[in-house]
Amino acid sequence: MTVRAPSRHASGGFAIIVVLIVIFTLAILAGSFALAMKVESRLAANANSDAELEWLGRSGVELARYVLGQSMGQPYASLNQIWAGGPGSGNETNGPLMDISLTDVQLGEGRFSVRIEDLERKLNINLNLPEQEKKQVLARALTTIIGVDSGDSATIEDSILDWLDPDDASHLSGTESDFYLTMPRPYFAKNGPIDDLAELLLVRGVTPEIYWGPSAPHHQVQLLKPSAGAIESDVLPMYPVGLVDLFTALSSGRININTASANVLRLLPGVDENVAGNIIRARAGPDGVEGTEDDTPFVNLAGLNPAMVPGIIPELAARYNMLCGVTSGTFEVLVDARLGRHRRTYAAIVRRNRPDDVAVLQFGWK
Repeated sequence: MTVRAPSRHASGGFAIIVVLIVIFTLAILAGSFALAMKVESRLAANANSDAELEWLGRSGVELARYVLGQSMGQPYASLNQIWAGGPGSGNETNGPLMDISLTDVQLGEGRFSVRIEDLERKLNINLNLPEQEKKQVLARALTTIIGVDSGDSATIEDSILDWLDPDDASHLSGTESDFYLTMPRPYFAKNGPIDDLAELLLVRGVTPEIYWGPSAPHHQVQLLKPSAGAIESDVLPMYPVGLVDLFTALSSGRININTASANVLRLLPGVDENVAGNIIRARAGPDGVEGTEDDTPFVNLAGLNPAMVPGIIPELAARYNMLCGVTSGTFEVLVDARLGRHRRTYAAIVRRNRPDDVAVLQFGWK
């Protein structure tokens, strides 16, 4: 029997296969290394840009503080003033704010834009009202304005009151800690003033849809599972307005009738949809458009009379004097900071005391 030695062609082919395998392996390693380096470079670039973005955000807040301080020359705060994005009222256009822009401000290699909203355009949920009146306000908000079913509304109203009051006794349809402690992630009822309005997401029956309104799909992250006792359904109803559009946890406590929306004005006693519309028409001026040069803001609450606002109830003037005002002292500042391809939104809460005293209460990024 003759044993043949492997041919030169066979051994050469095997060597080529080994070389190809080695090249392929090295290519994979090189590609992985290049990808890792690219990721590391991107992370390093992001880290380097964080500080610059933060200073752009803080610069936007400082600009907002300056504008808000210089806007205190008028005895009212209105939507046609420069801080609100309007053309300027009174002597604003002839003063230090004449050439100020809040949009697309260049600073070094970055840019930022500032948006300012007063928190007095909403009702402070911590306002010290008689309990029955606060329950009526919550009922108007939930059923009349948001559109929550009356059966669910009763639970939410009383549960909010239980969250706010200092005791552990439940209202008729309310909820105290004994219920929340049975949840998969237990917690206690606050039994005190709300510090952040998002606490309402922890209250029994308050769903993201009720809290956020039409923007609920954009807010998927929640503090905890908030919907205990809420509607059990695969498709939750969407609402045209949310609690976040009507209430705030931080303000002077008086609704500014020059900046409040029609829905917030409807929270006031004796103010329905028609009266709220009349208030807005009275402050919008001849062109009927708010935030323009011909706006006629209320300079005091005496303007809430039937001659100026058809349908207003004069007998409720004392309540309006307690619940309303024409100025704003607490503001939310949103700064859109951009640096190359990097972008971040910063948020601050500021309180305006004097032209030279606009304090920053909170600062962070979203």
